[in-house]
Amino acid sequence: MSIQSNAYRSEIVVPLTPNNVDGNGVDQLDIAGRSILSLLHKAADATEQNSKQALEMAQVLSQQLQDAQQQIVELQANARYHEDRADRAEQWLHKIYTEIDARFTQREAVTSHASPKRRVQ
Repeated sequence: MSIQSNAYRSEIVVPLTPNNVDGNGVDQLDIAGRSILSLLHKAADATEQNSKQALEMAQVLSQQLQDAQQQIVELQANARYHEDRADRAEQWLHKIYTEIDARFTQREAVTSHASPKRRVQ
């Protein structure tokens, strides 16, 4: 909320006269002082309201930041979990591939030595 100078222009401006007393015997200095204090109170109230709003907004943003940081931590942990599982799956696939390759290589070696191919002449 911003303070608008037009809001204060609507206040009554009390000009000071040479004798400083109006026709009713009221000192114009007192009137000016009360007017200034009134404006000061309005400005203080507006400032206090602005401060309250800023503090509330800061608290909301702080909570949102904490929530976002917690979510980041959870997402990072989740990513590490899935990376570890992917690594384990890759290791298993490599082990299975190695086992299959060793078995077929061994079988081919045994079958090629056991029954030599005949040559057709």
